[in-house]
Amino acid sequence: MLVVLSDLHLTDGTSGETISSGAFEVFAERLEDLACAASYRVDGSYRPIEQFDVLLLGDVLDVIRSTRWLSRKDVRPWSDPARPEYLDMVNQITAGILKQNEESLAVLRRLTETGGLELRPADKLGRVAETRERVPVKVDIHYMVGNHDWFYRLPGPGYDLLRQSVCRHLGLANKPNQPFAHDPHESDVLLETMRRHKVFARHGDIYDPFNFEGDRNASSLGDAIVVELLNRFPAAVEEELGGDLPDATFHGLREIDNVRPLLLIPVWIDGILERTCAFPEMRRRVKLIWDRLADQFLDLEFVRNRDTWNPNDLVDNLQRVLKFSKRLSIGWAADLLKFVNGLRGQDNDSYAAHALAEQDFRNRRAKHIVYGHTHYAENVPLDASYAEGYVLNQSYFNSGTWRRVHRQTVLAPAEHEFLASDVMTYLAFFQGDERRGRPYETWSGTLGLSPAANITRRLDAAEKPAPLGRVVAPSALQGRAPHFSTAAFKSAVTPARRK
Repeated sequence: MLVVLSDLHLTDGTSGETISSGAFEVFAERLEDLACAASYRVDGSYRPIEQFDVLLLGDVLDVIRSTRWLSRKDVRPWSDPARPEYLDMVNQITAGILKQNEESLAVLRRLTETGGLELRPADKLGRVAETRERVPVKVDIHYMVGNHDWFYRLPGPGYDLLRQSVCRHLGLANKPNQPFAHDPHESDVLLETMRRHKVFARHGDIYDPFNFEGDRNASSLGDAIVVELLNRFPAAVEEELGGDLPDATFHGLREIDNVRPLLLIPVWIDGILERTCAFPEMRRRVKLIWDRLADQFLDLEFVRNRDTWNPNDLVDNLQRVLKFSKRLSIGWAADLLKFVNGLRGQDNDSYAAHALAEQDFRNRRAKHIVYGHTHYAENVPLDASYAEGYVLNQSYFNSGTWRRVHRQTVLAPAEHEFLASDVMTYLAFFQGDERRGRPYETWSGTLGLSPAANITRRLDAAEKPAPLGRVVAPSALQGRAPHFSTAAFKSAVTPARRK
């Protein structure tokens, strides 16, 4: 049995929240259930599996999403990884992640220890034995990197020590003195494990031009967007407007990294301001802060070096899509999505089409092609082959995420409305006669958020006085009706059928 999960994005706590340790406890319980189900064979007998593998498919420890990068001006993800200061920064952030998520990671680590996962033995008739005895199941956890944890792929003694710490805290089967793989072909152990289960898996960032530029030991534009925009923006807003904006607005702005795709963040900000801030001047000032930071981001040497003569290159398009001042139409959100998908030659946000080009799909070595990265769980049928009585069904899977996801509504995209939910996805693939011969099992849980928690607004600017010495512009007090009204302020509405 091979279990795959990705995109947990566990951070050091300096930017936003991550999933609670309770999710890991649930996962551990479900692994025991899966192992028990896998122990039932095609002939109906019960024979406990002796071992199984867990694959962490990238973006598990999120080194990019940390405000520690802003603590000094001379070290960024795109600096020289050989510099001592660079290694020290990655060490600090990693140590912060491991400490912040110690409870959660301890659950994973316990799975790999003796007695961490046990099953009831089988009797002589191939049934579950009626006994208190248990047989241990060996669990190997493998770590592949994505675009937020690619630092663990860097070579060198300093990074070996860093990997040693990560392996110890997560209970990994990875060898610390070897860079963590980004491609399955970089690890014989991974490749053999995948082929036993007829799986081919990669993080999927190689299909995202913003987050992969041909070398996974190097930074990308996506890193700069996160560090210089996403990490800076909430802090800048709080510093400049902390006494004037509602708490609901601040809370919303700290959620921007949960928006997918990331380039929809300006649309998300627009929607948050419409729903939580009743004062036009305040909304204007927030957008000015974003545009100022966007200008600073676009002026970075790392970004300017990627600006070419081509008027349709990534940087030129970023100038058009990131800034509120460049917004041209009410179809802004739709144009952004069209631009993002067009970079990959697709008309939607699924990566299923890329699976069709994988060598292991084309030569029929793999039944299951698995990616992460998008945060959208998927199961897409790719092909059914029939030859000499043999049937080969091939499918694409996306392993989703373990975090909050904000997705734009489809009815009125011009309104810039998003719905949020907490999601948790993992995939299980079986080999041989495990699980009575069934090839896979997927689980995706979604926990919706209370609407009441998302529409709180400050309707009276006088509730929180301005700090002494701060001049509040008269226009900041000229409110208008919020885009949505809370129940206490709603007027009667006569239901009507939609046309």
